[in-house]
Amino acid sequence: MTRLPLAAALAALLAPAAWAHDYGFAGVLSNTNSGEMPGLLLAVGQPISDGPITLESGKMYELEIEADGSGELALEGAGFFRAIWINEVVINGLEVRPFGLESVEFDEAGEMEIEFLAIKPGRYELKIPGSTGESQRVEITIQ
Repeated sequence: MTRLPLAAALAALLAPAAWAHDYGFAGVLSNTNSGEMPGLLLAVGQPISDGPITLESGKMYELEIEADGSGELALEGAGFFRAIWINEVVINGLEVRPFGLESVEFDEAGEMEIEFLAIKPGRYELKIPGSTGESQRVEITIQ
């Protein structure tokens, strides 16, 4: 007869209602593990960024890219995109969870947000393909 109360107590502990706590994300996805990152602007003849960007390995960031529609512009940076883990890309409210990226392109005005975890320390760049001007690229360092 002692097995029945023990089995009932164990079932109560293992019931889904016992797991109904909302503790939120832990570790790298927690709200306390995020850093700030300046946005980037894609516009013909305008600098992409005000200067170099420094990130911390192991922190989550949200990169906001805005295109003004003045031209069909892209950003490439395979080295940078391979040094991060991409959680999601948000375009016009639609969330995409890609395995990886090499570049992004804007055919018209719009905004894109890339939420990612900085992983591999090093110096990387995002640039407009085919451009040679210093203002048409941004250096990103992951420490």
